[in-house]
Amino acid sequence: MAYRENDTGTTQTKPLPKDTKKKDVNKEDLHAQLEEDLALKQHLELRVERIYDVDPEVQKVALESMRQEVRTSISSMTYVPKLLKFLRPHYRTLKAFYETMLDSGLKKYLADILSVLALTMSVEVKRESLKYRLLGSEGDICSWGHEYVRILAGEISQEYLMRQSEDAPVDDLMELVEQIVAFHMKHNAESEAVDLLMEVDDLDPLTEHVDITNFRKTCLYLTSAARYLPDPDDILFMDTAYSIYLVFYEFASALQIALFLDNLEHVCEVFTSCDDLLMKKQFCYILARQGINFELDDDMVEDDEDRELSQAIINNVKLSEGYLTLARDIEAMEPKCPEDVYKTHLLDGRAIAGANVDTARENLAATFVNAFVNAGFGKDRLMTDLADSSSDGSSGNWLFKNKEHAKISVVASLGMILLWDVNSGLAQIDKYLHSDDNYVIAGALLGVGLVNCSVTNDYDPALALLSEYINKEDSSIQIGAIMGLGIAYAGAQDEQILNSLIAILKHENVPHDVIAFTAISLGLVFVGSSNGEVAQAITDALTGRSVSELGQPLSRLLVLALGLIYLGKQEGMEATSEVSKSFSKKMRNYVDITLLSCAHAGTGNVLTVQKLLGHCSHLENAETSQGSAVLGIAMVAMAEEAAVISLGLIGAGTNNARIAGMLRNLSSFYYNVPGLLFCVRIAQGLVHMGKGLLTLNPYHSNRLLCSPQGC
Repeated sequence: MAYRENDTGTTQTKPLPKDTKKKDVNKEDLHAQLEEDLALKQHLELRVERIYDVDPEVQKVALESMRQEVRTSISSMTYVPKLLKFLRPHYRTLKAFYETMLDSGLKKYLADILSVLALTMSVEVKRESLKYRLLGSEGDICSWGHEYVRILAGEISQEYLMRQSEDAPVDDLMELVEQIVAFHMKHNAESEAVDLLMEVDDLDPLTEHVDITNFRKTCLYLTSAARYLPDPDDILFMDTAYSIYLVFYEFASALQIALFLDNLEHVCEVFTSCDDLLMKKQFCYILARQGINFELDDDMVEDDEDRELSQAIINNVKLSEGYLTLARDIEAMEPKCPEDVYKTHLLDGRAIAGANVDTARENLAATFVNAFVNAGFGKDRLMTDLADSSSDGSSGNWLFKNKEHAKISVVASLGMILLWDVNSGLAQIDKYLHSDDNYVIAGALLGVGLVNCSVTNDYDPALALLSEYINKEDSSIQIGAIMGLGIAYAGAQDEQILNSLIAILKHENVPHDVIAFTAISLGLVFVGSSNGEVAQAITDALTGRSVSELGQPLSRLLVLALGLIYLGKQEGMEATSEVSKSFSKKMRNYVDITLLSCAHAGTGNVLTVQKLLGHCSHLENAETSQGSAVLGIAMVAMAEEAAVISLGLIGAGTNNARIAGMLRNLSSFYYNVPGLLFCVRIAQGLVHMGKGLLTLNPYHSNRLLCSPQGC
C-alpha cells in the first residue's frame, strides 16, 4: 500500500495498480520464452551443421534426431511450429546438399525432412512435399500428422492429373493413396477419403476400409455427392454405396439405391440376400410407394403364402383398407363439405354480400374441393350420400346441378372419393355407365381409372372395362376411356395398352383432341421408360399435324407426352428433340424447353436452370415457351425443400392453418373475379386433400427417390 497526504493534512492509503504484478510476470515469461526460442534455434542450427559433416555417423545421428523432432512437432499441428520457422532459412541449402548426397538411407531421411519443410516453403506448382515424400523412406506416412497428410493428398491429385495427361505410370501415387485413405477412414474423415479417390478415378479401395463404425457416413457422402456429378460418375458413386450397404446388411438402404438406379437386378439381389421375412415385407412397401411393377419369385420369397401376401403389398391391394383404418384411428372418417374448407363465416362479409357469383364455375370448384377433401374415404356429402339413396343414380342430386362438360368432372370425382377401393368403387360407378348422357359416361370412365390408380389387380378390371370404350364414335366417351387407362396404369408399361393406343394414334380420321389425349395416356403408362417405340409413335403423330393444328393449345399435350417418356432420365432424348427443327420458331422453343424440363425434372441441375432462365429473360417478347420455362425451372428444382409452384401444391394434404388462412383471405380479395376465385378454391381443396392424410409429393425415402407416377 502507498501513503499520501490529503488536503486536510491527514494521510490515507492508495493501492498500487492491480496489473503491475501481472505485467512483471508477463515480462518474465516473455524473457524465458525468448531464451527458450534462442536455445531451440541454436540447437537446430547445430543439427544442420552436423548434417553437412563429412563423418557419416555424425550425419546419421543429426538426421535421425532432427527427423524425430520434426515428426513430433507436426503430428498434431494446428499452426506452423517454431521448429519449422527456424528451419525455413536452411531449406534451400538442405535441398542443394541433398542433390550431392549418395543414395543411402541417410539421403532418404533428409528427403523426409525436406518433404515436411516444403509445407511452408514450396511453390504450389512444384509439389515438393510429394516429390520428397516419394524419394523418402518407406513406412507409415500418417505418423507425420493430419495436416501433412491433407496437403500431400492435394498434391497427389494435381500430380495424378498431370501424369494422366502425359500417359505416365501412377503406381507410386496409388501406394500413397492407399495409406492416406486408410488414415482418413480411421480418423472420421470419410469425405476426404472419398474426395481423394474421386480425384484419382478409383473408388475400389474404399470398400476395403469401411467398417461398422463409418459405413453409414461414407454412404451418405457418396449418395449426396452423386447428385453433383456428371454421368457416369454419379452412377459409379451410387453403385459403390449400394455395394457397401449390402456388405453391412443395410438392405433397405441398398434397395433405395437400387430403385434410384432403376436397376431391377439389384432389387432382386436385395431380396435374395435377405433372410428376414418382415424386412422383405418392408421392401415390398418401399416398392409399392415407388409405384413399379415387380413380380416376386421363389428365390425371393420361398413360401407360397408369404409370397402371395408380399406381392399383395407391392400391388397395393390392401391400400384402401389400411388408409381407412388409419382414418378411423384418428377419427377422421366424418365427411366434409366444401364449406368446411372455405370457412366463409370467418370472412368480413363482403365476399358473401357483394359476390358476382358464377354458379356453374362455383359448382365445378365445389366438385373438385369435395373430391380432394374426401379422397379415399368412400363417403362425402355431395355424391355418395345421395347416390346411395337412388337406385339408378339419376335423381336430382349434385350431378344434375351441373351441365355438359362439368358432368364429366362430377362423376369422375366419385373415383377420387372411392380411391383405391376397387371392388366397392367399380360397383358404385357402374350405374353411371348405363346413362343416356355421354358426358356422364365419360366421367364414369375417368372415375374407373381413378379408382384403380396405383392398384394392381390380377384380373385387370379397369383394362377389361375401359377397352370396350376406347373406339367409340363420341369423342368425350373415347377420351374418358383413354385417359382412364392412362391414370389406372400409370407407369405399368403394359404392352396390350401400347398396341391399343398406338393404333388410335396411327388412325387417319381420329379427331385432334383424341390424338392429344391418347398421347398423354401413353406418356403416363410409359412415364420415365425412355421407350423408343412410344416416343416414335408420338413423334409421328406430332409431325403429322397441320400448321393450323399445331397452333392449337391441344398440340402442347403431344409435346408434354414426349416429355413424360423421358421424365427424369436426363439423357436419351436428343434424337427425339431433333423433331423440333421442322417446326416454327415458337413451336420449336416450346418442344425444346418441355423436353429439357421433363428430362431433368427433380435433378436440381444448375446448368439446366440457367438455360431455362435464359428463356425467361426476354419479357418484351412474351410467348408460350416462357410459361413452360418457368414451370420447367420448378420441375428441375422440385427436389429442393423450398421449391414451390403454388400455395395449393406446397400445402397439398397438410391442412396447414397458415396457408389455409392466406387462401381464405385471397378468396375474399377475388370475390368478384370468378376465374381467379375458382383457382383459389382449387388450392383450398388441395390443402385439405384427404383431410390431411394424402400428399402430392412424389419424393420419399428421405427425398432420395422420386416416384415417376407422382404421389
